[in-house]
Amino acid sequence: MKTIFNQFRNRTAITALAGALAVGATALAWSHDSGKDSERASINIPMDENSIPRDSLPHGSYAPIVKKVAPGVVQIEATSTTRNPSMEEGHGQDLEPLWQQFFGNQFGRMPRGHAGPMRQHALGSGVIVTKDGYILTNNHVVDGASELKITLNDGREFAAKVVGRDAKSDIAVVKIDATNLPIVPLADSDKVEVGDVVLAVGNPFGVGQTVTKGIVSATGRGGMGIEAYEDFIQTDAAINPGNSGGALVDIDGRLIGINTAILSRSGGSQGVGFAIPSDSARNVMQNLVAYGHVTRGYLGVMIQNITPALAQEFKLKDNSGALVGDVVPDGPAASAGLKEGDVVREFNGKKIIDSRHLQMAVADTKPGDTVPVEILRNGDSMTLKVAVKQIPGTEEVAENNSDKGTDTGTLNGVGVGDIGQQDRSQFNIPKNVKGALITQVDPSSVAAEVGLKPGDVIEDINHHPVNGADDAVRLTEHAKDKHTLL
Repeated sequence: MKTIFNQFRNRTAITALAGALAVGATALAWSHDSGKDSERASINIPMDENSIPRDSLPHGSYAPIVKKVAPGVVQIEATSTTRNPSMEEGHGQDLEPLWQQFFGNQFGRMPRGHAGPMRQHALGSGVIVTKDGYILTNNHVVDGASELKITLNDGREFAAKVVGRDAKSDIAVVKIDATNLPIVPLADSDKVEVGDVVLAVGNPFGVGQTVTKGIVSATGRGGMGIEAYEDFIQTDAAINPGNSGGALVDIDGRLIGINTAILSRSGGSQGVGFAIPSDSARNVMQNLVAYGHVTRGYLGVMIQNITPALAQEFKLKDNSGALVGDVVPDGPAASAGLKEGDVVREFNGKKIIDSRHLQMAVADTKPGDTVPVEILRNGDSMTLKVAVKQIPGTEEVAENNSDKGTDTGTLNGVGVGDIGQQDRSQFNIPKNVKGALITQVDPSSVAAEVGLKPGDVIEDINHHPVNGADDAVRLTEHAKDKHTLL
């Protein structure tokens, strides 16, 4: 579970991050199609889109709801190995009395001067959403894990494998080899309202499955600096360490969110918890299962919220909408005719409240689709057609996901993209340089060990010139050996 400390003291830094994220409006849930991608399986996630009855709350007990949900919420034990720790005798191993009540002395004591790999265990939660074993959880629950063990509420245990992870939304999908499993059906989280009664189900502190009750305190929460893409459901149902990846359900026992983070000064629940809406989780899950990654759309604008002063300056009736501060040359927005000073009021039929809502609206759009965008320009309303593209820098060099072995090739774990104008400015890349820009490097990969890092430009692969990301992918996805000359 992620905890936010010193929220108000760090407000300036959080606001700056939100502004930076606004450069490329994003689209969750859609991925670039390729021959390799098409070989993966699709997934059918059970969903109930009906609204809950708001005039007939349960009286006396929530036990019938818990009985429906509890079998589909699991405990996840993630095991990772740290490299070469060196510990003095007992350092870090003596637990506070409170923790000893929960864990005893199961971690033991390390001998003085011990050095070598050490296995670490972390507990989280997950939600079974298909009968054949697909489980939703948080990325931070399984990130870095070498082994995963799933424990069902009935005591059964299964080894699990990671199907896919998306750090920017903090969603991960894991799979166990089982059939006819109990599931928690998904609800339409867009229909959730403030005041709805909710239950949080998970495994806090490793004490076992626990249920807490509260209400939806707010919807559409963002700008918290927790994830790159934020549209949280806020709740006062108690969420504590170990609840990460667990279920937030409505009074019909349907999943409306994946519990993710809390705002706390103590590290424990203080009534402000956040869950990723089930709609966002479902979209990311479908792409992770089908393609192994999530590719985000791109609008190509710098946007900001409209303040009362800006509303007066631009002669607007209210503060709703997203103000276009800059337009990236040759980007989708520029090609459609958007200009600096335009105010986006509606995107693909969705009302835009602020800049973050524009990001989330683009998040529902498949790259390649052409959608209507309603804007205000000099007080006049007009509608433009924008062809959303894939956000630059999200093309991934092919990696081996086969169960038959681990690919240790040089470019496994490397993300590449085409070089844009902003990239040249940010990384000081000369205009005459062509190639594929490295946008991300998995810290645990061989590529990181040999020194590759974001901002590097790959100009040549195995004596073949590289003009862009497509070339990098093509020249590495069917490598005959484990070595690549850059």
